[in-house]
Amino acid sequence: MLLVLLLLALPALAQTSKPPLVVLLGGGDAAAWQDQCRRRGWQSIEPWSETAGKSMDDRVAVLPAKVDEALRRLGADEARVYLIGQGQEAPAVFYIASRIPGVWAAAVAAGGSPRPAMDSNRLFGANTTNLPVLWLAADKSGDALGRKLSAAGFNLEWRVEPEAKLSEVFDWLTTHSREAYPATADCETGSKLFPHCYWVEMTGFDPAERNDVLDSTRVPPVGSGAALAIGPFGLKADAPGPGVLVAWLPEKYGGPLKMGDRITELGGKEVRDGAHYAEMMDQMTEEKPVVVMVARGKQRLRQETKIVFPRREELVTARARARYLPDMQEVEVISRALTQMKLMLPAAWLPAKISWNGTDVAKAQAAGCWLLEEQKELLSAKRCE
Repeated sequence: MLLVLLLLALPALAQTSKPPLVVLLGGGDAAAWQDQCRRRGWQSIEPWSETAGKSMDDRVAVLPAKVDEALRRLGADEARVYLIGQGQEAPAVFYIASRIPGVWAAAVAAGGSPRPAMDSNRLFGANTTNLPVLWLAADKSGDALGRKLSAAGFNLEWRVEPEAKLSEVFDWLTTHSREAYPATADCETGSKLFPHCYWVEMTGFDPAERNDVLDSTRVPPVGSGAALAIGPFGLKADAPGPGVLVAWLPEKYGGPLKMGDRITELGGKEVRDGAHYAEMMDQMTEEKPVVVMVARGKQRLRQETKIVFPRREELVTARARARYLPDMQEVEVISRALTQMKLMLPAAWLPAKISWNGTDVAKAQAAGCWLLEEQKELLSAKRCE
C-alpha cells in the first residue's frame, strides 16, 4: 500500500516559507486536487487547457514559462513544483517528464496509461534520473508497462491503486524536492526544441559524432502503434466484453464515438474485449481502410475508417551526461551527437577541471556559463560571451 511505503520513506525535506506549486493537467476531478492544495496551503495552476489544439510538443515547450510566471505571481517555491495528471491526461505526465525534467520535483499520473507516451517513441529513461514519477495504475496491465519503463531506466514507482487517497499522494510529494544543480544531469533528445537538462544545454548537434559509451535510453514502443482514424479514445484492457468499451474521450472530440460505446467488430472480425482489441491492433502492419461495428445501446452502427500508424520521428538522438565529481574537483562530460553545449556551474563546485569525452578542456574558476565546443576535431571550453 502507498501509505506503508510513505512511512518507510526518508523524512520530509526541510521546508521553506514559500508554498509548493502543483501544476494540474486535468483529465479528472481537478476540484478534489485543488481542495487538497488549499487544505495544505499549497498553490495550484491549470495551464494545460490554455494550449488545447496545439501540438503536444508546442504545449510542452511553453510550460516552463508558465511555471516561472506562476512562481513569481504566487510566491511559490521553485524547488517544490509538482506535476499531476489524471485519466486521459496521464500519458502527458510521462511525456512531459521526459521532455522537460528540470522543471519538476516529482510527478504523479493517476490512472490512465503511459502507453500513448511510450508509443510516441520520445520517452527517454535518462531524463528522469532526478525526477521520480508515481503512477497509480488503473488495472493489472500496469505491471507489464511499469516493468518496461523501469527496464529503460525510467525513474518510476507504480502500483495498481488508482483510488489512493489524495492525502497519501500529497504526502509522497512532500518527500521530494528539486535540486537546481544535481550532481548528475543526464539528458537525451531528438528535438532542438528540448535541449535543456538542469545545468546542461545542448546547442550544437551532429549525428556523425558517435560515442559508443553512451547508448540510447529510449523507451521502446509497446506495439505497432496502430490506431483507428476515428480519433483517440480510452479503453480498459482488462474490462470484460462484449467488445471494447469507450471509457473516455478527449475534450472537444469531433469523431463518431460516444462515451459508453462498444466496438464489437474490426474488419469483419469479432472484438471480444479490451485485451483482444489491443492484441488485434498490435498485429496490424499496414495502413488500410477498415470497417468497425459500434454498439450504442440497442443500436448497431457501421463506421468506415482506416488503420493509421504514428510517424516515428526523432530516430536519431543526442545525449549528454554531465557529472560533478567533488572528490576529484572535476566536472565530467560525456556526449554523443553533440559539437557544442553550455554548462551553468555554481560557485560551490569551483574551482574544478572540466573534461569532455576524456579530454581536459578547461580549469573553471568562475561560476556561471561555460561554452564547450568542438571545431575541426579539437575540443575547447571558455566562458560564455
